[in-house]
Amino acid sequence: MDNIIAKLKDLFPEPLHNRIFLVGGMVRDILLGVECQDIDLAAAIPPQDLAALGFRLVESKSTPNIYFWFSQELGKVEVTWLPTKDELLNDLKRRDFTINAMAMTLDLVLYDPLEGAADLKQRVLRTCSATSLRDDPARIFRAFRFECDGWRLDRDAESSLSERDWSGDLKRQPIERFSQEMLKALAKPDPSRFFRRMLQFRIGEGLLPEIFKMPEVPAGPQQHHPEGDLFTHSMQVLERMSLSTPDPTARFCALFHDLGKLSTPKELYPKHHGHDYEGSVAAPAFCKRLRLPSALQRALQATSKLHNTANRWHELRDSTKIQLALDAQKAGIAPFLPLVVAADCGGTMPNWESALRVAGLNSAQLGIDPEAYQDGKDFKDGKDSTEDRNRKDDIDSQDERDSRGGQGTYKPSDKLQQVIMQRRVAEFRKG
Repeated sequence: MDNIIAKLKDLFPEPLHNRIFLVGGMVRDILLGVECQDIDLAAAIPPQDLAALGFRLVESKSTPNIYFWFSQELGKVEVTWLPTKDELLNDLKRRDFTINAMAMTLDLVLYDPLEGAADLKQRVLRTCSATSLRDDPARIFRAFRFECDGWRLDRDAESSLSERDWSGDLKRQPIERFSQEMLKALAKPDPSRFFRRMLQFRIGEGLLPEIFKMPEVPAGPQQHHPEGDLFTHSMQVLERMSLSTPDPTARFCALFHDLGKLSTPKELYPKHHGHDYEGSVAAPAFCKRLRLPSALQRALQATSKLHNTANRWHELRDSTKIQLALDAQKAGIAPFLPLVVAADCGGTMPNWESALRVAGLNSAQLGIDPEAYQDGKDFKDGKDSTEDRNRKDDIDSQDERDSRGGQGTYKPSDKLQQVIMQRRVAEFRKG
């Protein structure tokens, strides 16, 4: 911390020091004794002085404008501009919770007009004003995210959540703000609380309707799912997954692994035949609606498609196990697919690492000469170019059944694919 303060003092000329304040989460982290994630400042200095120091104005429609600066040493520095030092109190009152509404001078003298330090000790989330949540409804999800890390909303804040319908307010919020809070919550020690609180207060149905539909859907036949409904099952899977890995992608995929069950017609309840396929179909639109990264979309799509097969690992043929490993590698879910199985049904996937190793062996490593299996018709344009010939020696660990697009690209023959799988199976059985 001392190093950061020293660098900030170097960044700003000394005559400005008494008009610059550490604010927000930075002060909270200092008082908690944890590493500061971001550098948040408030400054009562002329905008032209900020511009001269290299700060860039970033305007926003949904949050206050800030001045932004970045360096390798300090990272991201954000400054809220104040017209005068007296405006600092009003700035703090406009913030979300009292624990985020404290300020410090560059000499670390605390300014705490809303008594956030006392709330900090109790790990209580108290709003800065009666209108804090109405002023920015996305703060509700920030509160739920904080609760996943052991904080608790106070009684007044909970009452304000229960006393009104927030759907209209939230409809005007960018979906990205909700998704960011959700993903951050998934990285916390108790991520299921985020979704339980949404359901408890009936807040966010227009943003994540899937969560609100889950309680009305049976998880499956009673003998397999004594927990009953899909919401309870999904929360249990998320909680078990959270004990196994801190990876938010893995936790996200575990939470929504049964997304396809929401598509089952009611007359077919409690069974969900084909829900793995339905989930893989639904995943792209689901993730795009939430503006989630493409990597997360691929991971959820693959988890939805593959988890049911992976749950039956002990029943699978060796070739199917290797194909499952190929598909999981391709989607980037190989490290956590066994964790999904354990969290979902308590199953295990012995020799999974061996299957992954074998799936990664190319033709040369398997002692196969691709030339011996070519009949001159294995190229999509019928031509045997030098580039195509070179690619025969580079049949890698990707799904061999996946047709590779593009004119003149090499596509292994069915016979060659069979031989590759046979060799992989033989290697897999060696252990």
